[in-house]
Amino acid sequence: MNRPLTFILADDHALVREGLKMLISTMDNMSVVAEAADGEALLEQVTKTRADLLLLDLGMPGVAGIQFISDIRELVPRLKIIVLTANIEPRTVRAALEVGASGYLTKDGDPEELGEAIEAIGKGGTYLARTVRFAVGEASGSGRQHAVPDILSPVPLTRREREILALVAQGLTAREIAERLGISPLTVRKHRENLMGKLNLHSAAELTAYAVRLGLPTA
Repeated sequence: MNRPLTFILADDHALVREGLKMLISTMDNMSVVAEAADGEALLEQVTKTRADLLLLDLGMPGVAGIQFISDIRELVPRLKIIVLTANIEPRTVRAALEVGASGYLTKDGDPEELGEAIEAIGKGGTYLARTVRFAVGEASGSGRQHAVPDILSPVPLTRREREILALVAQGLTAREIAERLGISPLTVRKHRENLMGKLNLHSAAELTAYAVRLGLPTA
């Protein structure tokens, strides 16, 4: 039997942590191994507790915004981070993905989405809550220097480009995409470069937002 998938819960509200523990306890082969109510306690827990996943409230005291995700990833690169927050501002979502978050859930979302996120992340992908996908998709074409192209007038993509776009949006590496599609990592990188040039995009987060607006699978 595989060892349990282990969690650290980081939220300053005890009732939220208790609710998450109850939810996780209903899932097979999963357990909570540590909790933290502020940033200082969380940094201590992530360095001394071996865990697989961190559920992180960005609004918790002592958490210096998105940079905190980057700090934790630097301390414990193997730890996967799922943001759990009420903030679905698209810039915050994109920034969280850019610095290493693997998932983004909302506190008022469907409890089933946590299970979906865990499954997607376990396969090496990323997961955005449905309301988050909608918010990112709605805002991705407005007011930004490098805006995601308008899906009402989409840029034509080949079948292979759509395949690679969907897999990039799922968080797969060039090597993983190459193995999935039976092509070389160099070919994958070339397609990704072509996609960014064709769509005028500049990061994996922007590719993910575009994939969401196209309705491609991102989890």
